[in-house]
Amino acid sequence: MGIPCSTADYYSVSCADGIFVEYFVIGERELVLAFALVGVNGCVAVNRDEALDAFNRVTGQSGNSVSSAVVGGRPKILILTEEITEMLENEVLEWQMNGSYPLIVEIPGLQGHLEGKKTLTDSIREAIGIHV
Repeated sequence: MGIPCSTADYYSVSCADGIFVEYFVIGERELVLAFALVGVNGCVAVNRDEALDAFNRVTGQSGNSVSSAVVGGRPKILILTEEITEMLENEVLEWQMNGSYPLIVEIPGLQGHLEGKKTLTDSIREAIGIHV
């Protein structure tokens, strides 16, 4: 059972130029709790239905939106675990192709990287062709 998202579940960080960046995380209970320790709120999702509900609420695609309380729209960065991204593969891909905020950042879950997933370092090495 996931922790329900409230209308104020986002975290703002002020950058040097005064711009605020809002974060939100959807993932396993332990990761959501770890992010909460540093002030980043989120939703726990253990199955596709919970993950899809949280994703739709954060991206403003449902009537009960987390983003409605955020001035200027919705959180700017949505952190998803690889497991959640795999559950919502089509929805995440469609959102990324749309080019809207929030920017989706994928992180490994508690068990580490999923088999067959490239790490950021692997992707960079492949893109530039140099092993650092």
